[in-house]
Amino acid sequence: MRPNPKALLLQSMRKERVITTSEAAVILRCSWNTAEKHLLELALEGKAVRLKKQGVNLWLEN
Repeated sequence: MRPNPKALLLQSMRKERVITTSEAAVILRCSWNTAEKHLLELALEGKAVRLKKQGVNLWLEN
């Protein structure tokens, strides 16, 4: 059974402080779009914050 993708992303944010959507896709072994969807869900739940910086999305734990 695969771990919860949101839990994996939050764990990575705690460890690395900041992750990109591309890094999240590698962590989850999924497409960029799927990773972005999970990250946006975390943002809507108030668990993550997105920073847009020169063509890249940076994600931090809230």
